[in-house]
Amino acid sequence: MAIAPTAEYQDLVMEVEFTAGSGTYTRVCGLTNITINRSKNMADSQVPDCADESLPHYIKRAAQSKDIGISATGVWALTHHQKVYNWWSQDLTLNVRVTNAKVTSDGVSGDTESEVIPMKLESLNNARQDKQVVSAEISLVQDGAVTLNTLSA
Repeated sequence: MAIAPTAEYQDLVMEVEFTAGSGTYTRVCGLTNITINRSKNMADSQVPDCADESLPHYIKRAAQSKDIGISATGVWALTHHQKVYNWWSQDLTLNVRVTNAKVTSDGVSGDTESEVIPMKLESLNNARQDKQVVSAEISLVQDGAVTLNTLSA
């Protein structure tokens, strides 16, 4: 039996370019659970059967737009408190890089290694529970064109 190769927890990395145009990306300390959602907004067209228009129409679909959203949860680490808070309060669009490190180490030429996504911090939530550290929950939404970085030979 052959087991499928997989990426591990530490292989999926989300980093933020807090200084625009610097090329320096930083992991947000404390955010340990990250979900990346990629979706398409689709347009539907109904196309009749020309030989028998009484038949149900066929549906043809085309992508109108693509969208990426990221949600993350964890603890509210003071390391990035002000940078994350400024991102939200100043309505900044910052580049977020999502990397699959397993592709970087084990991939082949042409594989998508990372995505750089301009994103706004849509929501920033903190909570406290008795005898626990303050938690964090963020939601990011795409705000522009995505840049794909691929592995070269």
